[in-house]
Order: sequence, then C-alpha cells, then structure tokens
Amino acid sequence: MNSPIVQSTHGVTLAGGGPFSVRDLKLALARAPLAVAADSGADRLLRHGVMPEAVIGDMDSISAAARERIPVARQYLVSEQVTTDFDKALRSIDTPLILALGFAGARLDHGLAAFSTLIARAERRCILIGPQDVAFAAPPRLEVSVSPGEPVSLFPMAQVTGRSEGLEWPIDGIAFAPDGMIGTSNRAVARRVVLEFDRRGMLVILPRRRLDAAIRALREAP
Repeated sequence: MNSPIVQSTHGVTLAGGGPFSVRDLKLALARAPLAVAADSGADRLLRHGVMPEAVIGDMDSISAAARERIPVARQYLVSEQVTTDFDKALRSIDTPLILALGFAGARLDHGLAAFSTLIARAERRCILIGPQDVAFAAPPRLEVSVSPGEPVSLFPMAQVTGRSEGLEWPIDGIAFAPDGMIGTSNRAVARRVVLEFDRRGMLVILPRRRLDAAIRALREAP
C-alpha cells in the first residue's frame, strides 16, 4: 500500500473545483484546519486567500497561475485517468476527518461522482458539505443527535438493508436499492437517531446545521 501524501491528526478540509464561499471555507477550517486541494480546488482556495498544504490530482484543470503560485513540493501529480480527483485525494489523505467543499456544485455528474466516491472510500471519514445539506457514507452503526421533525434522508448507492431508532418511518426489514426503495425525506421523531446497516452502500443526508452532530457521530462510530 502506498504511503499517504497528507497526514493530519486534526482533520483536513478538502477543496474541489466547484463553488463554495469564504463562509463555507471558514466553517470547514474551524473544524478541519489543514487545507488540501483536489486539482482545480487549488484555484478556489487561492481565490479565498488560503494556500493549500497540498494539491492532489491529474492536474488537468488547475490553472497555470495557481501552479506558479503554489510551491512545486506541494503539488502531487496522480496521472491515472480511471478515477476522479476526489477519489485520488481521499485515498491519499490519512486523517480522522475530512470535510469536503466544492464537490456538490453546479454539475450533476460531478455531484453523482462525488457520492459514488464517498461510498467507495467509506473507510475515510469524509463529510461532503453542500449549500443546504451534508452527506456522508454510513458506517455499520451510527448514532446522531438531531431535533424532532428534522429531515434524515437515506439514499442507497447499492443494495443494503438496516434498522433504525428515532425515525418517523423505520427502515427495519426494507431492502434498499438505487433503482428501488430509497429513504429520502424521512424525519426524526426523537433527539437521537440510531442507524445500523448490513453492508456499505448507504448515504446519510442531514441538514447543514447538523454538521457538528455528524462529525461527532462519525468519530464515535465503530
């Protein structure tokens, strides 16, 4: 196994090439203080006044101006074209928490690819921060603090079953699949929701205001 490019015990904010605001960046860096870019995410970071500690990707979309500003020693070319830059970065980062910005942006295909990567790299504790929601790959067991009435959406990226506590519509015994039963627009009926799944493949989507609750839940998950 190759050694990781980036290692941090405090968490990494990973920037993609999609849009995110200075407010988004400050929100993420307050919780995951090391800034890393996936390819053209470097341009976004520089535009917001942050020099990335590392840039990882195939370097096909980062600007020449950004490459000139960023020290060569911080630029890591991963030349294969089979995976996305998000995947290249996730598998190259060793940290307890990754907060990803700019991956759920304007293009639907990029967003779908990011969700697929969250599942494929589920061993990385990564939360994708969008304009209104946060999304992450469900671990085998998860306990998350919410408020009654808040949405708790589940979207299967594979065939998966599970059980739940604290949801208005329990998921026990349901066979989920991306082309079959999905679990979006469920709601909490308690202040704690417990989810268990038989295998990898489920995305959990929570309101953005529950970012800190999602971070705690992933850190405490087995």
